[in-house]
Amino acid sequence: MSAAPVTYTFLGPAGTFTEAALMQVPDAAEAIRVPSSNVNTALDKVRDGSADAAMVPIENSVEGGVTATLDAIATGQELRILREALVPISFVLVARPGTRIEDIRRISTHGHAWAQCRLWAENNIPNAEYIPGSSTAAAAMGLLEGDIHYDAAICAPIVAAEQPGLSVLAENIGDNPGAVTRFVLVGRPGQLPEPTGADKTTVVVPLPEDRPGALMEILDQFATRGVNLSRIESRPTGQYLGHYFFSIDADGHVADARVADALAGLHRISPATRFLGSYGRADGHRTIVEPHTSDQAFRAAHAWVKDILSGASVVPEYTSKASPTA
Repeated sequence: MSAAPVTYTFLGPAGTFTEAALMQVPDAAEAIRVPSSNVNTALDKVRDGSADAAMVPIENSVEGGVTATLDAIATGQELRILREALVPISFVLVARPGTRIEDIRRISTHGHAWAQCRLWAENNIPNAEYIPGSSTAAAAMGLLEGDIHYDAAICAPIVAAEQPGLSVLAENIGDNPGAVTRFVLVGRPGQLPEPTGADKTTVVVPLPEDRPGALMEILDQFATRGVNLSRIESRPTGQYLGHYFFSIDADGHVADARVADALAGLHRISPATRFLGSYGRADGHRTIVEPHTSDQAFRAAHAWVKDILSGASVVPEYTSKASPTA
């Protein structure tokens, strides 16, 4: 009896950068792929079991964190980030055949795409009004419908290539040629990916109380253990004005002693801390670990304390050849 096929959902429709990210997952080509209209819908499909995992955008090199994703995974039924994917971003301007750039009065795309093409638009179609779209692909596909209220769309080149009813008016219109979007594959809690030495851990830490030094206490849990933070963003919890949580990416895996110790410290400060996952970095960048924060150093330190508690004679080991001073 063959196993049921894996079902993935992604921020759709087909042809989005999110689907391109999903196709980096080894078994995605053979899996069932179901587009979702927004991030919340995609994650709800994972939570209710109608999808095994969801690919959603979480960070952009130009605009920073994708707030819809940061908020959606910070609340509700617990989820886990299983892996990440990086997709270089480029954009084209499309319209129905016969449309000229000077004819454009309204243009639609996703908010993050518009932010990355705003300067080009101001210089080339300064009188065009921006109409928000649910995704870049949805905006482009909308041009093929009869009743639309915009003249052009900004989308990925693959969408234009696959739709003969769209005409490309301009290519490579992004304001930042090196733009990259980071996506995460999100599933239900289960077995964690094995450490690779090039890992990332994501957590959500609610600020326990708004007082001087509260954020510093959180950051100290990482700093004193030699854990580098590659991203930290504050988001409102929605409970009341001034109440925030912090979304944090840390270098390393929870199986690493320094990371585990830092998370334990976070939990003492903020018991509502949410662990979102430890997973391999898409760029393969290996974490540089100082000797005093290595797993071996943590094991030696715990053994030293254990010897003290047992009443054993403890003789310090000096790494320097110089004699200790009084």
